[in-house]
Amino acid sequence: MSATTEGTTDRLRLILGDEGLDLLQRSRVMVLGLGGVGSSCAEALARGGVGSLVLVDRDVVTPSNINRQALAFQSTIGRPKAEVMAQMVADINPACATLPVQAFIDKDRVAKQLGALPRPDYVVDAIDTISQKLAIAAWCQQAGIPEVSAMGGANKLDPSRLRFAPIEKTTVDPLARIVRKECRKRGIKGLVALYSDEQPREAEGKRDAIDEHGFVREGQSILGTMSYFPPIMGQMLAGYVIRALTGLL
Repeated sequence: MSATTEGTTDRLRLILGDEGLDLLQRSRVMVLGLGGVGSSCAEALARGGVGSLVLVDRDVVTPSNINRQALAFQSTIGRPKAEVMAQMVADINPACATLPVQAFIDKDRVAKQLGALPRPDYVVDAIDTISQKLAIAAWCQQAGIPEVSAMGGANKLDPSRLRFAPIEKTTVDPLARIVRKECRKRGIKGLVALYSDEQPREAEGKRDAIDEHGFVREGQSILGTMSYFPPIMGQMLAGYVIRALTGLL
């Protein structure tokens, strides 16, 4: 162990023991989406002793990311999120191998795209787009790779309402409702989801963001996000994966 990493796992070892820590250090986790949820998840996995991370995101950091994303700073605006996240991980845990991938995940090419990357022991889906979420879930099920998927955190305030459940048992969450329905159609079963049963609030200024045809105006959004909500989701996802990898779930 180098001087820069000496002592960094002491507190982990007290809980996990040598065997549990060794399991984590030999594990690879793929984090898909490095927004508010995914960036905090990747950070917690790195701090938690995971030995290898595959970090996938197509976007660059923008000013609107700063209120909630672990990788978003004035100094990182304009840089690829995957690159910034890999640099953060290296600064946190130099022993953690990272593979940053700046790429759009094409729902029609998921198996080819993700299958070409090193096979993970776990997949974290922190992507917002439903078609991609479903394609990722189908790929994981077919490949026999365990997965946990984040549902919606927009327009919500109370993180104590977050919980894990098979997608079939989720309630209230609008995103989970659509994913649940589509999973049933596609034969995707038992997808573990992190969701909130809190009713989303209506966004302030929503009427101004909607045009006369009922569409969101270009450059506008009706999805607001609290600074703490996505990071808490990311931390919960990391905790779920770490417990699963060490047999403590």
